[in-house]
Amino acid sequence: MRVWSGPGRGRRRRAGGRAVPAELEYPLAAIAGLQGHDVLGHEPLKAHVHRLVVQGHRDPREARPARSLIVKRLGPERALRNRLVLERWLPAVGLGAVGPRLLGAAAEPDGRRVWHVYEDLGRDSLAAEDPGPARVAAAVEAVAGLHLRFAGHALLGECRLWGGDLGAHFFTSSVRDAVYALDSLRHPGVALGREHRALRDRLLDQLHGLLAEAAERGGELREWGGAETLLHGDLWRDNVLLVPTPAGPQARLIDWDHAAVGPVAYDISTLLARFPAGERPGILGRYQRCVAAAGWRLPPPGQLNRLFDTAERARVANRLIWPAIAVRQGDPDWGLEELAEVAGWLDRVEPVLPLPAPAVPPRPGGRVPGGGGR
Repeated sequence: MRVWSGPGRGRRRRAGGRAVPAELEYPLAAIAGLQGHDVLGHEPLKAHVHRLVVQGHRDPREARPARSLIVKRLGPERALRNRLVLERWLPAVGLGAVGPRLLGAAAEPDGRRVWHVYEDLGRDSLAAEDPGPARVAAAVEAVAGLHLRFAGHALLGECRLWGGDLGAHFFTSSVRDAVYALDSLRHPGVALGREHRALRDRLLDQLHGLLAEAAERGGELREWGGAETLLHGDLWRDNVLLVPTPAGPQARLIDWDHAAVGPVAYDISTLLARFPAGERPGILGRYQRCVAAAGWRLPPPGQLNRLFDTAERARVANRLIWPAIAVRQGDPDWGLEELAEVAGWLDRVEPVLPLPAPAVPPRPGGRVPGGGGR
């Protein structure tokens, strides 16, 4: 990779003055798929994730078209999980095309971070303000296909080993570990103001209430949760990209950092909750039609809402652990701010599916308010 020193602390520049972040210096030099390329464009997407437009230069007689790549920095465990998903698990069930192609990887010298280079699947995602019914349908079909192919599959043990579990154990362990972490903030060495002590105590009350329901919620997951399968684990709308094909848009699932084993309700809850409430029943209905051919039947909306509630509260409880640990270890600025934000998420957990309107008792005389009559 040809780079030149230039003005600006922590930056490198290529010929022509294109600025490239200093953190990209190592992957550009170490990953075979990037060696021998000039950077023509750079766009930061989020922390440690970049879109690069590169063009080869090794042989000036050979015209090489520019191509767009996604370069991402990961911890070793997440890097391994993503690699297993894309190169072993998805291909094993004929779904290799559902994820992006991993084009190259390189661990940093200290082994603490790994850089991945992926094909760039474009910018068209379900996060668009109005993705359109065809795109939503393609996404639901991809998710349903993932769940169907992996249900009861022999690789689930390996998936659970390297990805984890998002079922009843995830709920119980996340709530319990959050209790441990928050309880440690009672230590005399942790200086909290009145407001933050009240926040800590309110969260502990909520979490102890959830712990008391753990056995009941676990029983509901066993009865209503359906088959265990491989879950994407983070089905936010911007993690579902759409690519055009002659047969119409097809979905590609990216960012498999949280892939794990568990009941399908976990993924369905994540996806549905990121759409307006009025659209959720239709999306759920399409999922039901996709899996019906395999004999799967979703439980009634009341039971589904309970499963979704368990998934959402487990996810939020898990997010409480790390800021509480940060406060205990001497990083109160980030930790306390994050605790307050996540506490707000817990307060705002609502039923994913719309609740039916309560029945209105008839007035004396048998007439229903608003109904017809002579």
